[in-house]
This record gives sequence, structure tokens and C-alpha cells, in this order.
Amino acid sequence: MANDKKELKVTDKRIFTAEGEIKEEFRNEIRPVSPEAAAAAPAPEPQPEAKPEPKPEPKPKAAEPPKEKRSVSDRAASPETAFANFIEPLIAQAYMSLGMLRNPYQPQAKIDPGAARQMIDILNLLQEKTSGNLTPEEEDFLTTHLGELKLAYVQRTKSI
Repeated sequence: MANDKKELKVTDKRIFTAEGEIKEEFRNEIRPVSPEAAAAAPAPEPQPEAKPEPKPEPKPKAAEPPKEKRSVSDRAASPETAFANFIEPLIAQAYMSLGMLRNPYQPQAKIDPGAARQMIDILNLLQEKTSGNLTPEEEDFLTTHLGELKLAYVQRTKSI
């Protein structure tokens, strides 16, 4: 093993110095534009405006069949979207706080109306902020569970 150290050569290929001046090796290739030269430069010729292509007329829709009424269990079923996957744990936490769902970390069901109320408020806020941006399935999912949670909250806090 001989001392075969390879030399590493680093070349700075930046055009400007740290002060913002053009380096000597690039002065022949690049000329700074003075404000007078920029004003004297001919303006590019205007291109003829391209006419937008006419949009095809929308085809009249066939009479859509009336929307089928979905049952509460269908509306409560998760649509398996990213939004639904985000709010499912929040819904579960609210049900746990109401004692309607077993908390895996507590041996006995413990009702915490304050935590349940907070989760319901968070879900209500999410519903308001996402209004108009959800799919019908996501909207049904959130609305159904929020309604059920509010009803359960009233029933549980009445008996306390």
C-alpha cells in the first residue's frame, strides 16, 4: 500500500465573484446590459393573437334517476378516503370519551364529557371548514357520525 493519494481538484464555475462582478474569464462572453442599452433595444414584435378554439357544446344530460335514499348504516360506512381515514380516530375518541366504545388503555369505560365535547367541537369545525369540498360519501360519513355523537352526548350528560 503505497501512498497513492489522488488529488481532488475543485473548479469554481460561477460567473460572478462574491462582490457581484463578472469574473475575468467570462468578460468576453457576457456583457452587462446598461439601462440605456436596454431602452434602445428594439421591442419584440407583437405576435398575432391566437384565437381560442371554440369549446364544444355540453351534451344535454339524460334524465338522471332519482338519488336512492341511503340508510344510516350506509351513510355511516367509511368511504375509505384520506379525509375519512383522518377523522375516523377523532370519531372513535369521541365515542370512547362518551363510554360507548372501549378504550384499550383503560380497563373500565370512563365517561369524560369535557373530552367528548371537545372532540365534537373539533369535528364540527372540520365540517364547517370543509363544507363544499367533500365528496357526498365523505359528507354523509361526517354528518352521520357528528349527529350520532351529539345525540349520544346529550343523552349521556343528562344521566350524569
